[in-house]
Amino acid sequence: MQFLYEQSGEYHFMDNKNYEQIVLSKEQLGDTTNFLMDNMDVEVLLFADRAIGVTPPTFVELFVTKADPWVKGDTSGSDTKPVTVETGYVLQVPPFIEEGEKIQIDTRTGDYVTRVKA
Repeated sequence: MQFLYEQSGEYHFMDNKNYEQIVLSKEQLGDTTNFLMDNMDVEVLLFADRAIGVTPPTFVELFVTKADPWVKGDTSGSDTKPVTVETGYVLQVPPFIEEGEKIQIDTRTGDYVTRVKA
């Protein structure tokens, strides 16, 4: 299925074969909402014609929308810093990642994988 859009906490999906649509709540999707982007293809597990699970792609590429600047020579001892991506998800990344960069995230763990080159 394809994720179409989110509206008022309801997530709309469309079957790519017959164009039927289903709506799932944030509670039904859980942490998957951290990685959903409009028009993304996902796997939807159905049981008795009811969606019981949604699996996004293993890796997603998202833009960093908020990142504190990294000060060269920072001696805080931290090897990571928190950033926010375009879906609102917050994760730890290496200190050289900046706002506007695209990063790859493993959706199974929610962890940073690599910086995506343009």
